[in-house]
Amino acid sequence: MQERLLAEKLIGYDTSTAEGVRLCAGFIKGWFEARDIPTRQLTVRDLPIVVAEVGPPGPQPIIFHGHIDVVPARPGQFDPILDGDRLYGRGAYDMKGAAAAMMLALADLREQDDVRVVLALVPDEETTEEHDRGTGVLVEAGYTGRFAITGEPTDMLIGVAAKGVLALRIEVAGRAAHSSTPWKGDNAIVKAIAVFRAIEALPFSQQSSDLFDRPSINLGRIAGGDALNKVPDTCVIDVDIRHLPEQEPEEILEQIGTIPDTDVVSTFRWPPVDVDPASPFVRALGDAARPNHADEVTSIGRDGASDAVAFIRAGTPAVEFGPVGGGHHGPEEWVSVASLAAYRRTLCDFARRAPARREAGEVIL
Repeated sequence: MQERLLAEKLIGYDTSTAEGVRLCAGFIKGWFEARDIPTRQLTVRDLPIVVAEVGPPGPQPIIFHGHIDVVPARPGQFDPILDGDRLYGRGAYDMKGAAAAMMLALADLREQDDVRVVLALVPDEETTEEHDRGTGVLVEAGYTGRFAITGEPTDMLIGVAAKGVLALRIEVAGRAAHSSTPWKGDNAIVKAIAVFRAIEALPFSQQSSDLFDRPSINLGRIAGGDALNKVPDTCVIDVDIRHLPEQEPEEILEQIGTIPDTDVVSTFRWPPVDVDPASPFVRALGDAARPNHADEVTSIGRDGASDAVAFIRAGTPAVEFGPVGGGHHGPEEWVSVASLAAYRRTLCDFARRAPARREAGEVIL
């Protein structure tokens, strides 16, 4: 009940807007302060990052990490709806349900004095900004530790790998002509579709790995033409490529460069994540999750990009791990209420097991 009610409260804020992010962050800060849990607020691009901490002081905490921003949605999606075990609403699965469970887990851990636990919620995971990102601000402010769990949706599986991002703006050249004689021109819009199909057929797009069937390639935007009665001579397409951890962006760009009449005019890049699934940190999280989840807990690769890379770059091992749900970024996004409770228990069990393993001489956390 606590997990559902808190998740509903968070879903109710339209955090696809800056004002909604500020209101939601203010609620979270007040929620912690009402429970005598110290908080701190950082900022990134004038947006708030909320940090709360419990446990004894120490340089190597366990970090729970997530985001409160969401992609835009229809107005009704910010009114949460419960249908059986499913809680519907924008952000339910990605990742306000997980954020609610993390908040409650931190409150559960406030009386223990064995391990420092930090919860950090950023306002900009969904942004396409390549630099000056909230998680980077956290790391620069010293919020690193022994292990970080990012609460992205994974269905209670452990995301040890995430694809990298290579987003491209490509200009396709054609030749103008009167629309009554299109055969005298070279329609750039039609060519742009062919260019996208050519990208889908390049060698990099056919590759696979142990955790991924293939890269992800999406045509997100297309713009061309300036008059109805004219054959368009330029067209711009935005292509979102999520490449395998083993693939190099420069090699992908080199392959795209072989397609005629194309010019890559801008790019956005985000590195992939690749963590050893046999690492002691991953094993410890799996051990904590199994008693709380009916299905087998295994390591998986996630198609989406991951903010966990910021922690990994700073030397903090990090994985993605979140509750059960579906439909994120879609019209029927939902999260399992039962899994929110299981997720909360798992986070608490993981944090509490860490000191015991260390005292037993097993260097895990």
